[in-house]
Amino acid sequence: MRHAVFDKFELRFEAMQVEHLDAVAALEQLAYAHPWQRKHFSDSLVSGYQTQLLMANHLLLGYFVAMKGFEEVHLLNLAVSPGYQKQGLAHIMLDALALWARGHGAHCVWLEVRAGNLRARQVYAANGFRQAGLRRGYYPAEQGQREDAIVMSLPL
Repeated sequence: MRHAVFDKFELRFEAMQVEHLDAVAALEQLAYAHPWQRKHFSDSLVSGYQTQLLMANHLLLGYFVAMKGFEEVHLLNLAVSPGYQKQGLAHIMLDALALWARGHGAHCVWLEVRAGNLRARQVYAANGFRQAGLRRGYYPAEQGQREDAIVMSLPL
């Protein structure tokens, strides 16, 4: 089901810039229990990572951050604004990421996802990602605990 905003405005990608960092950090805080800080996004810009916003007019719907390596790309962060989830926007961003990665000679896209984040794991699987491994205690969790990460890959 499409949200009404998609009928009024075209979706577009836009490169993340310094002036977007406050909005991106605010969305990150809404989307995740253990969010990246503004500095993580700033560092990503300085490092030259692929940082893309998904926009509808001036509305930030989501973003992704990816790092190019030798013949591979590593998805570091992807989020959809909570009010616009379950509408296929993550799929649009993953398709754009795969297209960008192929265009830069990558043979594979890698990511880590929290073992307990079943919805994200389903989205990635629906986009062709398959489990490739497990990183024990990779993510911080509640009360000083750690959570495993599922390593997933997408052959291109």
